[in-house]
Amino acid sequence: MATQSAAEPDRIEVYRQRFDELDATIAELMDRWGIPTLRAAVGIVFIWFGALKVVGSSPAAELVASTVYVVPPEVFVPVLGVWEVIIGLCLLYRPLIRLGILLLLAVQLPGTFLPLVLLPEVTFLTFPYALTVEGQYIVKNLVIIGAALVIGSTVRNEDR
Repeated sequence: MATQSAAEPDRIEVYRQRFDELDATIAELMDRWGIPTLRAAVGIVFIWFGALKVVGSSPAAELVASTVYVVPPEVFVPVLGVWEVIIGLCLLYRPLIRLGILLLLAVQLPGTFLPLVLLPEVTFLTFPYALTVEGQYIVKNLVIIGAALVIGSTVRNEDR
């Protein structure tokens, strides 16, 4: 019985070491592929959503049109779509990441939040906490801002 008890901690230690090795391998893979995957995912989303605006199939077009008063929606929505496609392409092509981040953070995303201020009846069920689907669509851009900051942090590191 004493030998069985002594063997039990050894077996637990072996499993702990195997788990630790597996965990290290998974973390290493996530470290290697996380940022490139994030960059590709955000780039694809911008290309896709922008292309929908260009071809007139975006479910967000009406919301965009309701927010911008200065330029006619039939001009502004496709131009915004082209802008978004350019952002996406910049994120996919490493030498242009800085430009893509600039276009995204300085111009595109601040405008994205305008409906929260200009159209609260469209973006909130109950102000300031109960969002409509449109409001949720807008607020999720906080994740894109975070992703852009992570992507932008890699521009001086050629390995990422």
